Amino acid sequence: MNYSIKEVAERLIGLREIVGISAEEMAKKTDCTTEEYALIERGEKDFSVTFVYKCAEILGVDIVELLTGDTPKLKRYCVVRKGTGLPVKRREGFEYQHLAYLFKDKKIEPFLVIAPYIEEEQDKPISLSVHEGQEYDYILSGSLKVVIDGKTKIFTAGDSIIYDSSAPHGMIATGGEKCEFLAILIK
Repeated sequence: MNYSIKEVAERLIGLREIVGISAEEMAKKTDCTTEEYALIERGEKDFSVTFVYKCAEILGVDIVELLTGDTPKLKRYCVVRKGTGLPVKRREGFEYQHLAYLFKDKKIEPFLVIAPYIEEEQDKPISLSVHEGQEYDYILSGSLKVVIDGKTKIFTAGDSIIYDSSAPHGMIATGGEKCEFLAILIK
């Protein structure tokens, strides 16, 4: 199950119009400039997982419905085999797989994330994001440098962190290799 930026943009416009929210209001609610938001709605600018998560919350739909146009239907349980999660490639170099994309009325959004190690990023400020709810990250392999609310911590395999995701946060792989971790967004 894949999606294209243009198709997501079309769904975003349609849902926004059904709900009766202006593009300017959506831009404000998603922490975008009006110009950035307009580019996203035209399918000319890529977007982050955080952006799609915020849009889904505002529009009252499942994140998967916004990404794919399909509505999750499973209510009792959902099995996702290794390598078969819904791929979400929204941050340069990062790979995301949504691990519960077929499950209806989720209280969490679980992702398997692979953060690439990029030498040039190691001494630069880390790009930060914010979104409603909480986030729980569990490191499976490698090392992850996390900035949360102005503090920097290093996590390795077996470590975890839970935080209020309305606090500015961001992360990069560190230690010379990619980092694989579970990121669970909690509504």
